Amino acid sequence: MRSVFGLVLVIGLGLAGFAVFMVKGYIDEQEQVRAAERAAIAARAPTIEVVAVKEMVPYGATLTPDDVGMILYAEPFLPEGVFRTIEELFPNGAEEPRVVLRQMEPLEPVLAVKVTEPGGDAGITSLLQPGMRAFAIRVDVASGVSGLLRPNDRVDVYWTGRAMNVGDMGTTDVTQLIQSSLKIIAIDQIINGSVNTGTVARTVTVEATPQQVAALAQAQSTGSLMLSLVGAFDETIAAPVVVDQNTLLGIEAAPAPEPEPEVVEEKVCTVRTRRGGDVVEIPIPCTD
Repeated sequence: MRSVFGLVLVIGLGLAGFAVFMVKGYIDEQEQVRAAERAAIAARAPTIEVVAVKEMVPYGATLTPDDVGMILYAEPFLPEGVFRTIEELFPNGAEEPRVVLRQMEPLEPVLAVKVTEPGGDAGITSLLQPGMRAFAIRVDVASGVSGLLRPNDRVDVYWTGRAMNVGDMGTTDVTQLIQSSLKIIAIDQIINGSVNTGTVARTVTVEATPQQVAALAQAQSTGSLMLSLVGAFDETIAAPVVVDQNTLLGIEAAPAPEPEPEVVEEKVCTVRTRRGGDVVEIPIPCTD
């Protein structure tokens, strides 16, 4: 009986020791997992609070303090123009709300370029950069790139009309690139850049300097304008482009005739003398 009791005691001690070993191993494993999580958190980029919209807000919507909240954003990837506090976004509170210039999705940070100034409106003047002007170009399906243009696209402007030939009084049809990479700020009365489909427009409003506006006005009154869509990531500067009928067909202008050499008449000096009843001229060497 004592031997059986001793055997049971030994087995119990062994099982208890095994259980302690397993529990210790589990605890050590969990400690390693928690240590790895703490290391990952420590290595994670620091975050800061920024103002973001709670729900989707479309273009033209009024943005109030009730429409925004705070979210955490990775500081190294913080976009330019964010607002750190709601007070910074609305200095005078709900009395001066802002208007949305570009559609924003839920939890998207509010950027300065996507809203007006406090109390401002979403008119076209709010889209113009300092020193720039808005100019409307008349277009149709062909000249407006088949209606595939949208606000914020960039276009080259070509002029086609009659120009004076150099060196004579004749004229010729010519097409010339007159403005490059102008930004579209409106299609007809649409200034919402989030529109997903193109519009067959009658007018396209572009942003231009006063000098460019004068050139476009002169070109529009003396010929026809065509728009050419510039790629979204195209940063190249277009070289001057001029095409006339000869260039189009590969016809080379005939070379100008060489001027005939000027004939210099030899100076002849004479004296008159009377011979009988006649007066005759006798050549003599010139003295001058």
